[in-house]
Amino acid sequence: MSRSGIAQKPYLQRKGSRMGKAGVIGLGQIGAGVAICLARTGQLAAVYDIRPDAAATLEGVPAVVATPAELARQADVVIIAVVNAKQTVDVLTGLDGVLSQARPGLSVVLVATVSIEDLDAIRALTDAAGVDLIDCGVTGGPKSRENGLVCLVGGTDGAVAKVRPVLDGFAKLVAHMGGPGAGMAAKIARNVIVFGGLRAGYEASILCRNAGVDIRQLSEVIDASSDSVGGPLMLAVRDDPESSAQEAAIREYTRGLMVKDLDAAIDLARSYGITVPLVELTRKTDHAVVGLADVMGEKA
Repeated sequence: MSRSGIAQKPYLQRKGSRMGKAGVIGLGQIGAGVAICLARTGQLAAVYDIRPDAAATLEGVPAVVATPAELARQADVVIIAVVNAKQTVDVLTGLDGVLSQARPGLSVVLVATVSIEDLDAIRALTDAAGVDLIDCGVTGGPKSRENGLVCLVGGTDGAVAKVRPVLDGFAKLVAHMGGPGAGMAAKIARNVIVFGGLRAGYEASILCRNAGVDIRQLSEVIDASSDSVGGPLMLAVRDDPESSAQEAAIREYTRGLMVKDLDAAIDLARSYGITVPLVELTRKTDHAVVGLADVMGEKA
């Protein structure tokens, strides 16, 4: 993975109008939605799944072809929407694999979420075959059939431009996060926020149950106040406090409020004999959380 690629300035773009020939491998929730959207725009050439009847109920989607190789013969952009890295390698390699049909202009878009180490190994295969690999983390799976996916894309400007019409054919938003690997890294980071948030919700719910608080009511309060609360990256996207005394003061003020409230949460948890590890870690790393210290080895 190109570290310098991840550092490239990201940009957001909306839908374009050009068409392209695409194939979709893997017809689960995500892949089925992508295939249906591309069938609607006339961009879908072929689909493949280990289930021969996987496309039978998908509106406008052709029957499953016999092999990934056959799909690659019919498509210039191959979208891989399988579950994991092993399945990705399986559909790429071998006599019946996508890369058996490698040729100039063929591109692979990897929608499956894999580790960066696995992505590097997959990229070594596509590079050796002379095929562009675009890593494309996606969110919004339940809305995939209504062009509801958001794509977090990693790749060179040229590689992304080639597949962009196809991405626009099934996504509501395409965000080019940077060079090769940046899309997958962005998806992994996004998932840290999502699942870390679930942990925060779990600890909050434990406090609520012990204190006799109606959790559903609290959920409604949080939803109603979401605009004023701010998101988990609200401090990360602000100015550097080292270059602005005013920004440093704002963060220090925020830290003071945070410490006060977290101490109250820890005290409440202790009164019920329970632990709240996420809260305790946040309190322990209070300066880092508000961007006033480096305790996790992050690089500038």
